[in-house]
Amino acid sequence: MKLYDAAACPFCARARIALQIKGIAYETIEIDLHERPSWIYDLNVTGRVPVLDDGGYVLPESVVIMEYLDERYSDRPLLPADARDRAAARLLVHRFDDLLARDWYAFRQGKEHSVEQRLDELPVGQSLFADIAFSPWVIRARDLHGFRLPERLEEWLSDLAKHPAFAAEIALVRSL
Repeated sequence: MKLYDAAACPFCARARIALQIKGIAYETIEIDLHERPSWIYDLNVTGRVPVLDDGGYVLPESVVIMEYLDERYSDRPLLPADARDRAAARLLVHRFDDLLARDWYAFRQGKEHSVEQRLDELPVGQSLFADIAFSPWVIRARDLHGFRLPERLEEWLSDLAKHPAFAAEIALVRSL
């Protein structure tokens, strides 16, 4: 299995964390986001990462990758067992991607943003799947951009950091 990846990308972090939680060995192909190779567009027409290559089956988009891994390797589930709980987790991630991710990129571009407010409202600890989706932004806000997190988010990150997959992501971000 190969993961076309960019260490700084929070979307890629989702795929890395999911792969590690699942215990799936993979090869990383690092993509320079400032000078994307032309061939990455053959794997994903948008040129974005992450892209997962599972023996020739190529899949872009972090949430789709997480769901694919969860279904293909079901022994360590990321999503809850109950259909309603799975739907609720997916909805949390969908809303998160709509709101916080948009504000995050506005912040990164120096435009008006509401990152602090979005972080303060973040519904963490409700599902592992959602926590995987949320944590890359929270870690980067704290460790790369000096955001002061509400105590409940600090406690949540502290709990997540007990798992090697999240601890590895925290270490990676601190090394950037």
